[in-house]
Amino acid sequence: MTDATAPHEPHGNRLAETTSPYLQQHATNPVDWWPWCEEALDLAREQDKPILLSIGYSACHWCHVMAHESFEDPDTAAVMNRLFVNIKVDREERPDLDRIYQTAHQLLARRPGGWPLTVFLTPEDQKPFFAGTYFPKAQRHGLPAFTQLLASIERAYREQGDAIRQQNDSLMEALASLEPEADATVPDTGPLEGARRQLAAGFDAERGGFGSAPKFPHPTNLELLFRHWAATAADDQPDAQALHMARFTLERMVRGGMNDQLAGGFCRYSVDDHWMIPHFEKMLYDNGPLLALCCDAWQITGERVFRDAAAATADWAMAEMQSPDGGYYSSLDADSEGEEGRFYVWDKDEIAALLEPDELAFMTPVFGLDRPPSFEGRWHLHQYRTPEEVAAAQGLDVAEAGDLLASAKAKLLAARAERVRPDRDDKVLTSWNALMIKGMARAARTLDRPDLLDSADRALDFIHTRLWRDGRLLATYKDGKAHLNAYLDDHALLLDALLELLQVRWRRTDLDWAVALAELLLAQFFDAEQGAFFFTAADHEALISRPKPLGDESIPSGNGVAAHALQRLGHLLGELRYLDAAAATLRFAAEPMRRVPYAHATLLAALDEYHTPPETVVIRAEPPALGSWQAAAQQGYQPRRLVLAIPSTAPSLPGSLGAMVPGQTGGVAYRCRGTHCEPPMTSLAALTGA
Repeated sequence: MTDATAPHEPHGNRLAETTSPYLQQHATNPVDWWPWCEEALDLAREQDKPILLSIGYSACHWCHVMAHESFEDPDTAAVMNRLFVNIKVDREERPDLDRIYQTAHQLLARRPGGWPLTVFLTPEDQKPFFAGTYFPKAQRHGLPAFTQLLASIERAYREQGDAIRQQNDSLMEALASLEPEADATVPDTGPLEGARRQLAAGFDAERGGFGSAPKFPHPTNLELLFRHWAATAADDQPDAQALHMARFTLERMVRGGMNDQLAGGFCRYSVDDHWMIPHFEKMLYDNGPLLALCCDAWQITGERVFRDAAAATADWAMAEMQSPDGGYYSSLDADSEGEEGRFYVWDKDEIAALLEPDELAFMTPVFGLDRPPSFEGRWHLHQYRTPEEVAAAQGLDVAEAGDLLASAKAKLLAARAERVRPDRDDKVLTSWNALMIKGMARAARTLDRPDLLDSADRALDFIHTRLWRDGRLLATYKDGKAHLNAYLDDHALLLDALLELLQVRWRRTDLDWAVALAELLLAQFFDAEQGAFFFTAADHEALISRPKPLGDESIPSGNGVAAHALQRLGHLLGELRYLDAAAATLRFAAEPMRRVPYAHATLLAALDEYHTPPETVVIRAEPPALGSWQAAAQQGYQPRRLVLAIPSTAPSLPGSLGAMVPGQTGGVAYRCRGTHCEPPMTSLAALTGA
């Protein structure tokens, strides 16, 4: 956060009234910031000033560093104000702008981008002609001083106009060339095996994960490996290595410092190969998918470590990230009191003073307190040995060890609660909420936790009440204001979350909403000529590019989720338009899936279910039989199965569901795969194969 002790008087600009906590952090900068708006763009054109576009987010450590060094400095701000129209953007509220200009940065700078993203745009058309990320106030790290860079950029704009226009033309051609040519047919299953091979080639057999530090969680890749193992196990040829790669990687994350060992919740990534020291910010978008993945691992392995991690992540989300109104907040900062990780790390003497001798004796080998400090002279809790191993070495039974660990954690948590907490970004984003709603729904079903279903329903109802207006979806909410047209990710991920919730409990309004979202995807986002979905709606603000992103990034690919969810909804309702749109998306993405399959794991899940359509089980009964049949149908890890338990009294179901009528007596189950349905099953034994 900006430092309140900075040596200048508060200076008001136009960011105080925005809904973004990140923009509000800069509301007292001496920089004459604008939010992205038509008024700012018009001003740049009128004054013929280039635009300095700065993109970041509230939990971003280096964004805070650049803000403190440059944006809070009156001398630097004076240069910015004199030479540029300065626009500040929250990448979480405007992923459309961030996506376009991050791609432009990669093309211009020939290296990956990041945050803060610093881009200079021509005023007449907002095309980027220079881009970078963090720039220091004084020259260092091989980077120029920021004020020197500003003067050079402005001078180039004045003196090299023809060269900049030629470069802009080339850049626009390069952006257009990134879009693949659609194949005539949906690809075969080759990319699925290709992804498995690529992941195996990069697997860190000693420490888990893929490649070297920094290590990101990449839950879509782990889910792909779990799905692959399940498919091979169903063919009586289980791929044990695929299961091991996913299970071992997830366990290393769960036991590592990336997972908060006291309160639950995963940090964004590990800065080392051992999953020991994280970048300490906690993002909602990581924790929703990792919650679901831990539930899957619990179902597959029956290992308590995954059940405990799922429960802790869900409990953290409810305690720390859910608003009183139901929506989930966006993130927790990495910093507190001006230091990254300060809230989470410990002095060994402090721990010793808080714990009883037997608690300390148990905690010490588990968390490596007898090893050298792990983070800037202090200890960040990371499981070097499992509690089971230490219990065996110390002659403790499982119950004793569990009690010691629980009591020690409770004392450390109570002490940590007295510290200055990291700041929280309390805006509510539709897409990120959808990821956590899906995770909570999966956890409610697999952990048998009704409170988690209640949490998911509260968040869903918040979105429906505050962010669904006149049949259209909005992207962000804060302080009573919902705004910004929702993006592809918002629609696709919310549709996917609704399908997950419908597997936990039946609610007709949710199915109707899922259909409405599917129709919006087709009407506003789908490219009927070439296939696949644009990131922005047809009636969205016109920007320099309208991409159709295909690869998984920090969240699953919107195109992949849309194809997967539309296929499932299409099979469920017998709606061929949904199936056709999914197939067209897979044709469009064929070349990237073949070229870099592991980067398209979500699309590969849709490709898998295109070739092996999901098994749909619809149960019609009344309680308590409805719950018994539903539990039986959902036993074990079955990623290709969709189960809906619909009360017999539910009237007039849409599409092909309408033919799945209740039985004359007792329960009845309808099992279909793709367009083929079996005769109705009228006994629980027939459903389970007992």
